[in-house]
Amino acid sequence: MTHSSQTYHSMIQDQVYRTTLPGASHWSFIVRKGMSLTLKDLNGGANVAMLMYNPNQLTEKYNAPDTLKCQHTFKLTTGNCLYSEMGRIFCSIIHDTFGWHETLCGTSHAQHIEKQFGERDYQKNHNLWVQNGFDSFLVELAKYNLKKQDMTANVNWFSEVSTDEDGKLTLSRQSQAGDNLTLRFEMDTLVVLNTCPHPLLKADSYPYTPVEITLAKAPAMSSDDVCFNHCHENQRGFENNALYHLGL
Repeated sequence: MTHSSQTYHSMIQDQVYRTTLPGASHWSFIVRKGMSLTLKDLNGGANVAMLMYNPNQLTEKYNAPDTLKCQHTFKLTTGNCLYSEMGRIFCSIIHDTFGWHETLCGTSHAQHIEKQFGERDYQKNHNLWVQNGFDSFLVELAKYNLKKQDMTANVNWFSEVSTDEDGKLTLSRQSQAGDNLTLRFEMDTLVVLNTCPHPLLKADSYPYTPVEITLAKAPAMSSDDVCFNHCHENQRGFENNALYHLGL
């Protein structure tokens, strides 16, 4: 497990791990099948950008277009599954208090951050420098021998976007303090995330917004599971996972 935070609190007790990731930070971890990952916005206004890969076959990664298309949706919330390029399900959203997460706008780049918040670097500003999402992803990806060509469209948790009559996207809503969501992982998944600003954020100051991360054993899936029964496409996705895990 890796992260770039200056201060954090972690706990492993009763098979639960919890840590706080500050704003302008990045983190990665291989979340095992049957585990849950909960993200909680501690102060309000968080954005958590996330990528996913199959740690046993790193060329298999999160596919945003298929995720939206097969579930006939523009947003992500409870009941939705997040798909790989192989038609398998990385994880399912089993709990969500925010109700609207986007996976279209990508992540912030250095030129965007510098233009909006000014130029800073670690040598002069130390932990108050302003990181961008793209470079934060690259730092974590390098630890797994992945490069920028291995990146794909990411999820932006806690960020809602809307369109005007001309099709222009705007960041219309962000989470409040205490908002949280829980992902149940349906296969081993390399999770890479950062807490850098959403690329459409309009703000005068850089948002150093902390997020709590909790890993725990996920509850078993029941016959009335909200994600399995969300649509027929999800049922086929779970069938693909069952075939993938056959014999394990």
